Amino acid sequence: MKAKIFVDKNIKIGSVNKHLFGSFIEHLGRAVYTGIYEPGHPTADANGFRTDVIEMIRGLNVPIVRYPGGNYLSGYNWEDGIGPKAHRPTRLDLAWQTIEDNHFGTDEFIDWCRVAGVEPMLGVNLGTGTPEKAGNLVEYCNFSHGTYYSNLRIKNGHPESYNVKYWCLGNEMDGPWQICHLNAEDYAKKAVETAKIMRWIDPSIRLIACGSSGPEMPTYPEWDRIVLEELYDQIDYISMHRYYWDNGDLLDFFASYKDMNDFIQTIKATIDYAKAKKRSRKTVKISFDEWNVWYQNQQTPAGWVKAPHILEDIYSLKDALVFGGLMNTLLNNCDRVEIACLAQLVNVIAPIFTAEGGKAFKQTIYYPFEAVSNYGRGIVLQTTTDSPTFNSKYGETKYLSDAIVYNEENQEISIFLVNYADKDLDLTVELRSFGKIEAVEHLLLQSKDLLDKNTLDKPDNVLPEQAELPRVDNGRLSVKLVPHSYHMIRCRYIPQ
Repeated sequence: MKAKIFVDKNIKIGSVNKHLFGSFIEHLGRAVYTGIYEPGHPTADANGFRTDVIEMIRGLNVPIVRYPGGNYLSGYNWEDGIGPKAHRPTRLDLAWQTIEDNHFGTDEFIDWCRVAGVEPMLGVNLGTGTPEKAGNLVEYCNFSHGTYYSNLRIKNGHPESYNVKYWCLGNEMDGPWQICHLNAEDYAKKAVETAKIMRWIDPSIRLIACGSSGPEMPTYPEWDRIVLEELYDQIDYISMHRYYWDNGDLLDFFASYKDMNDFIQTIKATIDYAKAKKRSRKTVKISFDEWNVWYQNQQTPAGWVKAPHILEDIYSLKDALVFGGLMNTLLNNCDRVEIACLAQLVNVIAPIFTAEGGKAFKQTIYYPFEAVSNYGRGIVLQTTTDSPTFNSKYGETKYLSDAIVYNEENQEISIFLVNYADKDLDLTVELRSFGKIEAVEHLLLQSKDLLDKNTLDKPDNVLPEQAELPRVDNGRLSVKLVPHSYHMIRCRYIPQ
Protein backbone atom coordinates (compact mmCIF):
# COMPACT_ATOMS: atom_id res chain seq x y z
CA MET A 1 0.00 0.00 0.00
CA LYS A 2 1.18 3.51 -0.82
CA ALA A 3 0.26 6.99 0.38
CA LYS A 4 1.43 10.51 -0.35
CA ILE A 5 1.18 13.81 1.51
CA PHE A 6 1.79 17.21 -0.05
CA VAL A 7 2.26 20.37 2.01
CA ASP A 8 3.35 23.92 1.30
CA LYS A 9 4.68 26.02 4.16
CA ASN A 10 2.60 28.97 2.94
CA ILE A 11 -0.72 27.08 3.04
CA LYS A 12 -1.62 27.15 6.71
CA ILE A 13 -4.54 26.08 8.87
CA GLY A 14 -3.52 28.19 11.84
CA SER A 15 -1.37 28.54 14.91
CA VAL A 16 -1.76 26.06 17.74
CA ASN A 17 -3.01 27.52 21.00
CA LYS A 18 -1.14 25.91 23.90
CA HIS A 19 -4.49 25.20 25.58
CA LEU A 20 -5.18 22.57 22.92
CA PHE A 21 -3.20 20.23 25.17
CA GLY A 22 -5.28 20.69 28.32
CA SER A 23 -6.78 18.04 30.56
CA PHE A 24 -9.46 17.50 33.17
CA ILE A 25 -9.80 16.45 36.81
CA GLU A 26 -13.25 15.62 38.20
CA HIS A 27 -14.37 14.41 41.60
CA LEU A 28 -15.02 11.01 40.07
CA GLY A 29 -13.58 7.66 41.06
CA ARG A 30 -9.91 8.01 42.01
CA ALA A 31 -9.05 11.04 39.90
CA VAL A 32 -8.59 13.24 42.97
CA TYR A 33 -8.31 10.94 45.98
CA THR A 34 -5.37 8.51 45.52
CA GLY A 35 -4.87 10.11 42.11
CA ILE A 36 -3.43 13.61 42.35
CA TYR A 37 -4.05 13.84 46.12
CA GLU A 38 -2.95 11.20 48.60
CA PRO A 39 -1.63 12.43 51.96
CA GLY A 40 0.67 9.83 53.45
CA HIS A 41 1.85 8.48 50.12
CA PRO A 42 5.65 8.04 49.99
CA THR A 43 5.89 10.69 47.25
CA ALA A 44 3.32 13.11 48.70
CA ASP A 45 4.47 16.65 49.46
CA ALA A 46 3.37 18.72 52.46
CA ASN A 47 0.04 19.41 50.74
CA GLY A 48 -0.66 15.74 50.08
CA PHE A 49 -0.02 16.07 46.34
CA ARG A 50 1.57 13.00 44.73
CA THR A 51 4.82 14.23 43.23
CA ASP A 52 5.28 11.07 41.14
CA VAL A 53 2.03 11.91 39.38
CA ILE A 54 3.03 15.56 38.99
CA GLU A 55 6.26 14.51 37.28
CA MET A 56 4.31 12.43 34.77
CA ILE A 57 1.94 15.35 34.16
CA ARG A 58 4.91 17.62 33.52
CA GLY A 59 6.10 15.14 30.92
CA LEU A 60 2.81 15.70 29.09
CA ASN A 61 3.37 19.48 29.13
CA VAL A 62 -0.27 20.08 30.09
CA PRO A 63 -0.96 23.85 30.23
CA ILE A 64 -4.50 23.95 31.68
CA VAL A 65 -6.75 21.63 33.71
CA ARG A 66 -10.53 21.80 33.99
CA TYR A 67 -12.14 21.29 37.44
CA PRO A 68 -14.28 20.12 39.33
CA GLY A 69 -16.49 18.49 36.69
CA GLY A 70 -18.07 17.04 34.75
CA ASN A 71 -21.41 15.69 35.93
CA TYR A 72 -20.21 16.26 39.48
CA LEU A 73 -20.34 20.01 38.88
CA SER A 74 -24.13 20.16 38.55
CA GLY A 75 -24.68 19.13 42.18
CA TYR A 76 -21.60 20.75 43.73
CA ASN A 77 -21.68 23.57 46.27
CA TRP A 78 -18.21 25.06 46.07
CA GLU A 79 -18.47 26.45 49.61
CA ASP A 80 -18.48 22.87 50.93
CA GLY A 81 -14.85 22.58 49.80
CA ILE A 82 -13.24 25.57 51.55
CA GLY A 83 -12.20 26.33 55.11
CA PRO A 84 -10.90 23.95 57.79
CA LYS A 85 -11.22 20.36 56.58
CA ALA A 86 -12.63 19.21 59.92
CA HIS A 87 -15.61 21.51 59.35
CA ARG A 88 -16.32 20.56 55.76
CA PRO A 89 -19.50 18.54 55.22
CA THR A 90 -19.58 15.03 53.81
CA ARG A 91 -22.10 14.87 50.96
CA LEU A 92 -23.74 12.38 48.66
CA ASP A 93 -22.54 12.90 45.09
CA LEU A 94 -25.67 12.12 43.12
CA ALA A 95 -23.91 12.28 39.75
CA TRP A 96 -21.70 9.24 40.38
CA GLN A 97 -23.44 7.80 43.47
CA THR A 98 -20.39 8.16 45.69
CA ILE A 99 -19.45 9.80 48.99
CA GLU A 100 -17.59 13.13 48.92
CA ASP A 101 -15.89 14.41 52.09
CA ASN A 102 -14.73 17.66 50.44
CA HIS A 103 -11.18 17.39 51.76
CA PHE A 104 -10.03 18.61 48.36
CA GLY A 105 -11.71 21.76 47.08
CA THR A 106 -11.09 25.01 45.23
CA ASP A 107 -8.13 26.18 47.34
CA GLU A 108 -6.41 22.80 47.17
CA PHE A 109 -6.95 22.66 43.42
CA ILE A 110 -5.41 26.10 42.89
CA ASP A 111 -2.46 25.13 45.09
CA TRP A 112 -2.07 21.90 43.11
CA CYS A 113 -2.15 23.82 39.81
CA ARG A 114 0.68 26.04 40.99
CA VAL A 115 2.80 23.07 42.05
CA ALA A 116 2.04 21.19 38.82
CA GLY A 117 2.66 24.25 36.66
CA VAL A 118 -0.79 24.31 35.04
CA GLU A 119 -3.47 26.95 34.68
CA PRO A 120 -6.89 26.35 36.29
CA MET A 121 -10.15 26.23 34.35
CA LEU A 122 -13.09 26.31 36.75
CA GLY A 123 -16.74 25.41 36.20
CA VAL A 124 -19.77 27.00 37.84
CA ASN A 125 -22.79 24.92 38.80
CA LEU A 126 -25.78 25.69 36.57
CA GLY A 127 -27.68 22.59 37.72
CA THR A 128 -28.58 23.06 41.39
CA GLY A 129 -26.50 26.25 41.44
CA THR A 130 -27.58 29.83 40.81
CA PRO A 131 -26.12 32.87 39.06
CA GLU A 132 -25.53 34.41 42.49
CA LYS A 133 -23.46 31.45 43.71
CA ALA A 134 -21.44 31.52 40.50
CA GLY A 135 -20.68 35.18 41.07
CA ASN A 136 -19.68 34.45 44.64
CA LEU A 137 -17.11 31.94 43.40
CA VAL A 138 -15.63 34.48 40.98
CA GLU A 139 -15.46 36.99 43.84
CA TYR A 140 -13.75 34.42 46.07
CA CYS A 141 -11.19 33.57 43.40
CA ASN A 142 -10.54 36.81 41.56
CA PHE A 143 -11.47 39.84 43.71
CA SER A 144 -8.47 41.16 45.61
CA HIS A 145 -9.81 42.07 49.09
CA GLY A 146 -12.34 44.03 51.08
CA THR A 147 -15.50 41.99 50.38
CA TYR A 148 -17.06 39.03 52.13
CA TYR A 149 -15.83 36.33 49.75
CA SER A 150 -12.44 37.87 48.97
CA ASN A 151 -11.80 38.28 52.69
CA LEU A 152 -12.92 34.68 53.22
CA ARG A 153 -10.27 33.53 50.76
CA ILE A 154 -7.69 35.57 52.67
CA LYS A 155 -8.91 34.11 55.97
CA ASN A 156 -8.45 30.64 54.46
CA GLY A 157 -4.78 31.36 53.89
CA HIS A 158 -4.65 32.77 50.36
CA PRO A 159 -3.97 36.53 50.46
CA GLU A 160 -3.41 36.89 46.71
CA SER A 161 -6.33 36.56 44.30
CA TYR A 162 -6.26 33.53 42.01
CA ASN A 163 -7.07 35.41 38.79
CA VAL A 164 -8.75 32.42 37.18
CA LYS A 165 -9.28 33.33 33.53
CA TYR A 166 -11.29 30.44 32.04
CA TRP A 167 -14.78 29.54 33.32
CA CYS A 168 -17.29 26.93 32.16
CA LEU A 169 -20.97 27.88 32.37
CA GLY A 170 -22.18 24.50 33.62
CA ASN A 171 -21.60 21.02 32.21
CA GLU A 172 -23.55 19.01 29.62
CA MET A 173 -26.81 20.72 30.46
CA ASP A 174 -28.34 19.19 27.30
CA GLY A 175 -28.06 15.72 28.86
CA PRO A 176 -31.06 14.13 30.64
CA TRP A 177 -28.52 12.44 32.94
CA GLN A 178 -27.44 15.86 34.24
CA ILE A 179 -28.63 17.03 37.66
CA CYS A 180 -31.29 19.68 36.95
CA HIS A 181 -31.04 19.20 33.18
CA LEU A 182 -32.40 22.12 31.16
CA ASN A 183 -33.64 22.58 27.63
CA ALA A 184 -31.65 24.92 25.39
CA GLU A 185 -33.87 27.95 25.94
CA ASP A 186 -33.86 27.66 29.73
CA TYR A 187 -30.14 26.95 29.86
CA ALA A 188 -29.43 29.99 27.69
CA LYS A 189 -31.51 32.25 29.94
CA LYS A 190 -29.77 31.01 33.07
CA ALA A 191 -26.33 31.18 31.47
CA VAL A 192 -26.87 34.74 30.22
CA GLU A 193 -27.72 35.99 33.69
CA THR A 194 -24.82 34.05 35.19
CA ALA A 195 -22.38 35.45 32.63
CA LYS A 196 -23.53 39.01 33.33
CA ILE A 197 -22.87 38.67 37.06
CA MET A 198 -19.53 36.96 36.55
CA ARG A 199 -18.30 39.60 34.10
CA TRP A 200 -19.48 42.46 36.31
CA ILE A 201 -17.19 41.10 39.01
CA ASP A 202 -14.27 40.42 36.64
CA PRO A 203 -14.57 41.70 33.05
CA SER A 204 -11.32 39.97 32.04
CA ILE A 205 -12.60 36.38 32.34
CA ARG A 206 -13.24 34.09 29.37
CA LEU A 207 -16.52 32.17 29.34
CA ILE A 208 -17.36 28.78 27.85
CA ALA A 209 -20.99 27.84 27.15
CA CYS A 210 -22.32 24.28 27.13
CA GLY A 211 -22.54 22.88 23.65
CA SER A 212 -23.85 19.48 22.65
CA SER A 213 -22.60 16.46 24.60
CA GLY A 214 -22.16 14.58 21.33
CA PRO A 215 -23.56 14.31 17.80
CA GLU A 216 -25.84 11.45 18.86
CA MET A 217 -27.89 13.79 21.07
CA PRO A 218 -31.44 14.24 19.72
CA THR A 219 -31.17 18.02 20.25
CA TYR A 220 -27.91 18.32 18.27
CA PRO A 221 -27.17 20.75 16.62
CA GLU A 222 -30.32 22.71 17.40
CA TRP A 223 -29.16 23.02 21.02
CA ASP A 224 -25.97 24.71 19.81
CA ARG A 225 -27.85 27.08 17.51
CA ILE A 226 -30.17 28.26 20.29
CA VAL A 227 -27.39 28.63 22.83
CA LEU A 228 -25.16 30.51 20.41
CA GLU A 229 -27.91 32.88 19.31
CA GLU A 230 -28.82 33.75 22.90
CA LEU A 231 -25.31 33.80 24.38
CA TYR A 232 -23.14 34.95 21.49
CA ASP A 233 -22.33 38.37 22.92
CA GLN A 234 -21.59 36.95 26.38
CA ILE A 235 -19.28 34.03 25.62
CA ASP A 236 -15.88 33.35 24.11
CA TYR A 237 -16.20 29.58 23.53
CA ILE A 238 -18.77 26.85 23.10
CA SER A 239 -17.90 23.40 24.41
CA MET A 240 -17.85 20.06 22.63
CA HIS A 241 -17.66 16.61 24.25
CA ARG A 242 -17.06 13.29 22.49
CA TYR A 243 -15.89 9.79 23.50
CA TYR A 244 -15.17 6.69 21.43
CA TRP A 245 -14.89 2.98 22.13
CA ASP A 246 -14.63 -0.27 20.20
CA ASN A 247 -18.14 -1.64 19.74
CA GLY A 248 -16.88 -4.76 17.99
CA ASP A 249 -16.06 -3.33 14.57
CA LEU A 250 -12.37 -2.45 14.48
CA LEU A 251 -12.56 -0.30 11.36
CA ASP A 252 -15.43 1.74 12.79
CA PHE A 253 -13.29 2.35 15.86
CA PHE A 254 -10.32 3.37 13.74
CA ALA A 255 -12.57 5.83 11.87
CA SER A 256 -13.27 7.77 15.07
CA TYR A 257 -11.03 10.60 13.91
CA LYS A 258 -13.29 11.18 10.91
CA ASP A 259 -16.37 11.39 13.12
CA MET A 260 -14.64 13.91 15.39
CA ASN A 261 -13.79 16.04 12.37
CA ASP A 262 -17.37 15.89 11.06
CA PHE A 263 -18.64 16.92 14.51
CA ILE A 264 -16.29 19.92 14.56
CA GLN A 265 -17.33 21.00 11.04
CA THR A 266 -20.98 21.06 12.08
CA ILE A 267 -20.29 23.17 15.17
CA LYS A 268 -18.09 25.52 13.12
CA ALA A 269 -20.95 26.00 10.67
CA THR A 270 -23.40 26.62 13.51
CA ILE A 271 -21.07 29.25 15.00
CA ASP A 272 -20.77 30.94 11.61
CA TYR A 273 -24.56 30.97 11.23
CA ALA A 274 -25.03 32.57 14.66
CA LYS A 275 -22.26 35.07 13.94
CA ALA A 276 -23.93 36.08 10.67
CA LYS A 277 -27.38 36.33 12.24
CA LYS A 278 -26.02 38.45 15.09
CA ARG A 279 -23.98 40.51 12.58
CA SER A 280 -21.09 40.10 14.96
CA ARG A 281 -17.44 40.76 14.22
CA LYS A 282 -16.40 38.27 16.89
CA THR A 283 -15.87 34.57 16.18
CA VAL A 284 -16.74 32.30 19.09
CA LYS A 285 -14.11 29.58 19.35
CA ILE A 286 -14.46 25.92 20.34
CA SER A 287 -13.45 24.40 23.66
CA PHE A 288 -13.37 20.63 23.06
CA ASP A 289 -13.12 20.15 26.80
CA GLU A 290 -13.94 16.44 27.03
CA TRP A 291 -12.55 13.88 24.60
CA ASN A 292 -10.98 10.45 24.83
CA VAL A 293 -11.42 6.73 24.33
CA TRP A 294 -13.90 5.59 26.98
CA TYR A 295 -15.47 2.15 27.19
CA GLN A 296 -18.81 3.39 28.49
CA ASN A 297 -20.38 -0.03 27.96
CA GLN A 298 -18.08 -1.58 30.59
CA GLN A 299 -18.80 0.63 33.62
CA THR A 300 -20.39 -0.50 36.91
CA PRO A 301 -22.06 1.59 39.65
CA ALA A 302 -19.95 2.42 42.68
CA GLY A 303 -22.41 2.00 45.56
CA TRP A 304 -21.98 5.04 47.85
CA VAL A 305 -18.32 4.85 48.82
CA LYS A 306 -15.52 7.41 48.61
CA ALA A 307 -13.18 7.29 45.62
CA PRO A 308 -14.31 3.95 44.17
CA HIS A 309 -12.49 2.13 41.37
CA ILE A 310 -14.74 3.21 38.50
CA LEU A 311 -14.03 4.25 34.90
CA GLU A 312 -10.52 2.81 35.23
CA ASP A 313 -10.04 1.80 31.61
CA ILE A 314 -6.69 0.15 30.87
CA TYR A 315 -5.74 1.19 27.36
CA SER A 316 -4.28 -0.99 24.61
CA LEU A 317 -2.22 -0.17 21.54
CA LYS A 318 -5.48 -0.17 19.59
CA ASP A 319 -6.81 2.60 21.84
CA ALA A 320 -3.57 4.57 21.48
CA LEU A 321 -3.88 4.47 17.68
CA VAL A 322 -7.41 5.87 17.84
CA PHE A 323 -6.22 8.44 20.37
CA GLY A 324 -3.45 9.53 18.01
CA GLY A 325 -5.94 10.09 15.21
CA LEU A 326 -8.12 12.22 17.48
CA MET A 327 -5.12 14.38 18.37
CA ASN A 328 -4.36 14.85 14.68
CA THR A 329 -7.94 15.99 14.12
CA LEU A 330 -7.66 18.57 16.90
CA LEU A 331 -4.45 19.89 15.35
CA ASN A 332 -6.06 20.08 11.92
CA ASN A 333 -8.85 22.23 13.35
CA CYS A 334 -6.65 24.52 15.45
CA ASP A 335 -8.00 27.58 13.64
CA ARG A 336 -11.30 27.12 15.49
CA VAL A 337 -10.54 24.71 18.35
CA GLU A 338 -8.45 26.76 20.77
CA ILE A 339 -8.96 24.68 23.91
CA ALA A 340 -9.15 20.91 24.31
CA CYS A 341 -9.18 18.94 27.55
CA LEU A 342 -8.29 15.27 27.57
CA ALA A 343 -10.78 13.62 29.92
CA GLN A 344 -9.35 12.75 32.25
CA LEU A 345 -5.82 13.05 33.64
CA VAL A 346 -5.31 10.40 36.35
CA ASN A 347 -6.95 6.97 36.93
CA VAL A 348 -10.34 7.83 35.43
CA ILE A 349 -10.12 7.14 31.66
CA ALA A 350 -6.65 8.62 31.89
CA PRO A 351 -3.08 8.43 30.56
CA ILE A 352 -1.71 8.07 34.11
CA PHE A 353 -2.72 5.26 36.47
CA THR A 354 -1.84 4.91 40.15
CA ALA A 355 -1.99 2.33 42.90
CA GLU A 356 -3.10 3.57 46.30
CA GLY A 357 0.06 3.80 48.38
CA GLY A 358 2.04 2.42 45.45
CA LYS A 359 3.47 3.25 42.07
CA ALA A 360 2.10 5.00 39.02
CA PHE A 361 2.50 4.02 35.38
CA LYS A 362 1.96 5.53 31.95
CA GLN A 363 -0.82 4.09 29.81
CA THR A 364 -0.43 3.61 26.07
CA ILE A 365 -2.35 6.82 25.32
CA TYR A 366 0.24 8.78 27.30
CA TYR A 367 2.76 8.54 24.48
CA PRO A 368 0.87 10.12 21.54
CA PHE A 369 -0.20 12.94 23.86
CA GLU A 370 3.38 13.43 25.04
CA ALA A 371 4.66 13.57 21.46
CA VAL A 372 2.09 16.05 20.17
CA SER A 373 2.03 18.27 23.26
CA ASN A 374 5.80 18.67 23.23
CA TYR A 375 6.40 18.89 19.48
CA GLY A 376 3.04 19.92 18.00
CA ARG A 377 3.23 23.59 18.90
CA GLY A 378 3.60 25.99 16.03
CA ILE A 379 1.75 26.40 12.74
CA VAL A 380 -0.39 23.57 11.39
CA LEU A 381 -0.16 23.14 7.64
CA GLN A 382 -2.96 22.12 5.31
CA THR A 383 -2.14 18.64 4.02
CA THR A 384 -3.31 17.12 0.76
CA THR A 385 -3.27 13.39 1.40
CA ASP A 386 -3.64 10.54 -1.05
CA SER A 387 -4.25 7.38 0.97
CA PRO A 388 -6.05 4.06 0.59
CA THR A 389 -9.47 4.10 2.24
CA PHE A 390 -11.93 1.81 4.00
CA ASN A 391 -15.66 1.93 4.60
CA SER A 392 -16.95 2.68 8.10
CA LYS A 393 -20.19 3.75 9.74
CA TYR A 394 -18.87 7.31 9.46
CA GLY A 395 -18.31 7.01 5.70
CA GLU A 396 -15.23 6.49 3.58
CA THR A 397 -12.15 6.89 5.78
CA LYS A 398 -8.43 7.06 5.02
CA TYR A 399 -6.12 4.44 6.48
CA LEU A 400 -3.65 7.26 7.12
CA SER A 401 -4.32 9.97 9.69
CA ASP A 402 -1.86 12.85 9.53
CA ALA A 403 -1.04 16.29 10.87
CA ILE A 404 2.02 18.43 10.12
CA VAL A 405 3.22 21.28 12.33
CA TYR A 406 6.17 23.55 11.76
CA ASN A 407 7.91 25.76 14.25
CA GLU A 408 9.55 28.76 12.60
CA GLU A 409 11.55 29.68 15.69
CA ASN A 410 13.18 26.25 15.95
CA GLN A 411 13.11 25.62 12.19
CA GLU A 412 11.54 22.23 12.83
CA ILE A 413 8.78 20.25 11.17
CA SER A 414 6.84 17.65 13.16
CA ILE A 415 4.85 15.03 11.26
CA PHE A 416 2.30 12.98 13.21
CA LEU A 417 1.02 9.82 11.53
CA VAL A 418 -1.21 6.84 12.26
CA ASN A 419 -1.31 3.79 9.99
CA TYR A 420 -4.63 2.02 10.62
CA ALA A 421 -3.98 -0.62 7.96
CA ASP A 422 -2.90 -4.16 8.74
CA LYS A 423 -0.23 -3.82 6.04
CA ASP A 424 2.88 -1.72 5.50
CA LEU A 425 2.14 1.73 4.14
CA ASP A 426 4.88 3.25 1.98
CA LEU A 427 4.58 6.99 2.49
CA THR A 428 6.16 9.95 0.75
CA VAL A 429 5.82 13.49 2.09
CA GLU A 430 6.55 16.40 -0.24
CA LEU A 431 8.35 19.11 1.77
CA ARG A 432 10.21 20.93 -1.00
CA SER A 433 8.80 24.34 -0.07
CA PHE A 434 10.96 24.24 3.06
CA GLY A 435 14.27 24.02 1.23
CA LYS A 436 16.91 21.66 2.58
CA ILE A 437 15.47 19.05 4.96
CA GLU A 438 17.06 16.55 7.31
CA ALA A 439 15.23 14.02 9.49
CA VAL A 440 16.33 14.12 13.14
CA GLU A 441 13.90 11.78 14.92
CA HIS A 442 11.49 8.96 14.15
CA LEU A 443 9.40 7.93 17.14
CA LEU A 444 7.39 4.73 16.66
CA LEU A 445 4.67 3.22 18.85
CA GLN A 446 3.74 -0.35 17.95
CA SER A 447 3.41 -3.78 19.56
CA LYS A 448 2.98 -7.42 18.63
CA ASP A 449 -0.74 -7.35 19.36
CA LEU A 450 -3.33 -4.58 19.15
CA LEU A 451 -4.56 -5.57 22.61
CA ASP A 452 -1.17 -5.21 24.31
CA LYS A 453 -1.36 -2.91 27.34
CA ASN A 454 0.72 -1.48 30.14
CA THR A 455 -0.17 -2.47 33.71
CA LEU A 456 1.15 -1.94 37.22
CA ASP A 457 2.97 -5.27 36.90
CA LYS A 458 4.20 -4.59 33.35
CA PRO A 459 4.41 -0.80 33.03
CA ASP A 460 6.83 -0.96 30.07
CA ASN A 461 5.00 -3.51 27.95
CA VAL A 462 4.14 -0.96 25.24
CA LEU A 463 6.69 1.81 24.81
CA PRO A 464 7.67 4.15 21.99
CA GLU A 465 10.96 3.36 20.30
CA GLN A 466 13.41 5.24 18.13
CA ALA A 467 13.01 3.86 14.62
CA GLU A 468 15.18 4.22 11.54
CA LEU A 469 15.26 7.76 10.21
CA PRO A 470 13.31 8.32 6.99
CA ARG A 471 15.17 8.95 3.77
CA VAL A 472 15.05 12.56 2.55
CA ASP A 473 15.90 13.33 -1.07
CA ASN A 474 15.45 16.78 -2.60
CA GLY A 475 12.71 17.74 -0.14
CA ARG A 476 10.86 14.45 -0.44
CA LEU A 477 10.65 12.31 2.70
CA SER A 478 10.12 8.57 2.30
CA VAL A 479 9.21 6.21 5.13
CA LYS A 480 7.63 2.80 5.60
CA LEU A 481 4.83 2.81 8.17
CA VAL A 482 4.50 -0.65 9.69
CA PRO A 483 0.99 -2.06 10.24
CA HIS A 484 -1.10 -0.60 13.07
CA SER A 485 1.40 2.00 14.19
CA TYR A 486 1.77 5.56 15.47
CA HIS A 487 4.66 7.78 14.32
CA MET A 488 6.21 11.15 15.03
CA ILE A 489 8.84 12.25 12.54
CA ARG A 490 10.80 15.42 13.24
CA CYS A 491 12.81 17.27 10.62
CA ARG A 492 14.98 20.37 10.55
CA TYR A 493 15.00 22.70 7.60
CA ILE A 494 17.22 25.46 6.29
CA PRO A 495 14.98 28.14 4.73
CA GLN A 496 15.76 29.09 1.14
